[in-house]
Amino acid sequence: MGTELENELLLDRVETALNTIRPYLEADGGNVKVLEVTNDKVVRLELVGACGSCPMSAMTFKAGLEEAILKAVPEVSRVEATNLTPAF
Repeated sequence: MGTELENELLLDRVETALNTIRPYLEADGGNVKVLEVTNDKVVRLELVGACGSCPMSAMTFKAGLEEAILKAVPEVSRVEATNLTPAF
């Protein structure tokens, strides 16, 4: 299986994992977008809407998004968010 196909399959599984969290993000006016899945299985996310500027975004990322992805897709080596808002 080629890396492009592997990444596509991983992306589908990542999106499925994120869909379990999205209703909570959307209830607060936010969402999350997958920017890419790299060849070394790093998932890069962008928090959008209210989540992009929320002071709790780091907690949402760690306890919600990252945990959901790593649990559902253990092949992922790391999850990164490009725009976390510092809490302080």
